[in-house]
Amino acid sequence: MTGHPRLGLERSDILVLVAYTALSVAFGWLSLESSLATPWWSLTVSFVGGIATILLVRRNPVASFIGVLVLLPVSFAGGSGLEAVLLVVAVSRIGTIARPRRVWTAFALAVASSVVAALVLSFRVRTGPPLLGLALRADMDAWPLDWLSITVVIVAALLISTLLGLNVGHRRSELRRLEERAEQLRRERDQEADLAAAAERERISREMHDVIAHSLSVMIAVADGAQATAESRPDESRRAIGRVAETGRRTLAEMRRLLTAVRGEDTSRSSSARPGIDQIPALVEEFRAAGLPVRLERTGTLDEEAVVGLTIYRIVQESLTNTLRHARDVREVVVRLTVTDRDVSIVVEDRSAPAAPPLDPGRGLVGIRERAAFYDGSVDAGPRPGGGWRIVVRLQTEDR
Repeated sequence: MTGHPRLGLERSDILVLVAYTALSVAFGWLSLESSLATPWWSLTVSFVGGIATILLVRRNPVASFIGVLVLLPVSFAGGSGLEAVLLVVAVSRIGTIARPRRVWTAFALAVASSVVAALVLSFRVRTGPPLLGLALRADMDAWPLDWLSITVVIVAALLISTLLGLNVGHRRSELRRLEERAEQLRRERDQEADLAAAAERERISREMHDVIAHSLSVMIAVADGAQATAESRPDESRRAIGRVAETGRRTLAEMRRLLTAVRGEDTSRSSSARPGIDQIPALVEEFRAAGLPVRLERTGTLDEEAVVGLTIYRIVQESLTNTLRHARDVREVVVRLTVTDRDVSIVVEDRSAPAAPPLDPGRGLVGIRERAAFYDGSVDAGPRPGGGWRIVVRLQTEDR
């Protein structure tokens, strides 16, 4: 809400100031034009005091309210009585900004000031000075009734104003809470979107690592074999080169499928099906062709549509890729898949030369742990007795 920056007033304060000034001029004319005139200096004191309380309301609201409390009896004693409006406005404003306990405290103080002001006014209309040019009353014995009547009218006006202020303040507070809640939800939505984007980037990075690292490792191994047999066994070398080309084409198809999913396009039109547990025998054969003596042992069946099938495939793929890249003098690699209604157990172990502690764990084992964590699984990896490496992964598939 805009206002007057130099005076520190808001638009509502300016409206009160303008209305009070206009009414003061009108009431002042009524008080001075009659032969029963109110002293001009007492009207001036009340008017200046009222202007001061309005100008002070933003800079020092407590002093402004106290000023209105004092000003009301003074106005009823020698002014036009218009300052009662400032008290009503003051309690209404307090109701909109303060806590209920402080609001009712302010209401009680306003009632006390009104009782004193009503008593002063009940005697003034009988003993002077004149009020708004009206003649003095002669019934001195009736002042208690006038006191009570004036008090009831002012207190009723104060009560209505206080309740209205509390209602407005409550609505503003609710609106402020709703705005804060909306802002909090917006921030949470943005944070969730950022987390989802980060998780998606991590998933894509993991998929690309698995596809590219596996394919390159197999292609390098097969190409090395083809080069070694190029002169002595040219036919076998040509077949190896063909396997390299086939692996490259399959890798491109998987990359195309992955990028299609990233762009949000329909993956059903992709020529490359999503790998699953049923593709693991073909995967094993691919590693055998690359020179890795792999043996597959499988127990239990899994639904072809099960989402966990891709995770199982990637874990086996990454484990065999690590063996192909890092193991030396490999005598045998065993892949054991055990599928039950509750979980899936994946064991990949190789019999080879003793494994040295890795200086850089790379992304392979990290990716396996991340995939297992999605299924509340566990990963146990390390050297096996007698040489070689073993990795054991258990995935929870119940209720998935």
